[in-house]
Amino acid sequence: MIKLIGVPFDANSSFLRGPSQAPHRIRLMDIEGSANRFSENGSLVVENETYKDIGDIHFEDTNPERAFNLIKQMMASLLTDGSKVLSIGGDHSVSYPIISAFTERYEGLNILHLDAHGDLYPDFDDNPYSHASPFARLLEEGKINSLTQVGLRSLTEVQRAQIRKYGTRLVEMKDFNYDFLKDLQAPLYISLDLDVLDPAYAPGVSHHEPGGMTSRELLKLIQSIHVEVVGADIVEYNPVRDVHNMTAMVGYKMMKELMVKMAQ
Repeated sequence: MIKLIGVPFDANSSFLRGPSQAPHRIRLMDIEGSANRFSENGSLVVENETYKDIGDIHFEDTNPERAFNLIKQMMASLLTDGSKVLSIGGDHSVSYPIISAFTERYEGLNILHLDAHGDLYPDFDDNPYSHASPFARLLEEGKINSLTQVGLRSLTEVQRAQIRKYGTRLVEMKDFNYDFLKDLQAPLYISLDLDVLDPAYAPGVSHHEPGGMTSRELLKLIQSIHVEVVGADIVEYNPVRDVHNMTAMVGYKMMKELMVKMAQ
């Protein structure tokens, strides 16, 4: 059974707070019942049958290093029995400790990173745990087999230099197609930043970046993955900026589709 855990931490955000409220709001879309619990392939996605909800990690303070250690320890404990885990953040900094735990469980882990931004800064605001840097930290540690970044549309020269340095695979949004899917390898971890979507489809994010994917393009992408997905996270949903829970419902929809993919 898949495990679901909330990671309500946003102290590493560089612009706006609010993603710490995301786990509760996305779960609310299931509880309120305005949408049913079926995925698009007809699978029922329901608590205690498809997944077990572990609840949220509780943070005593906003210290980045303590938060990193707590998240990694919690994730490691969830993985000990071989479970697959879907995490709901939180800003994108939470992906660093989550994936760090996965790399210790899965040798040769491959990452599919869906985002408007590269999150590759070697140093951002003198905070090594910044939400602008998780994939820089993971690449520096050399514990992942591959990183494929899709949907990016705001790369700086610093980040392009990082891509050249580490040889990551890049599919910028201006060049988007699905050809990269055939080259994905297992075991695969998916990190989904909801701002990969155009703001028209996901207004509830901290960093609006026009020119992104449609909801249908993202759904097709997830549904077309043909290798084993061992874990995933959904991050950077910011309820403070949402409009009538539009983005919360998108997050809930993607949660269901990711769970179905992980169960295959």
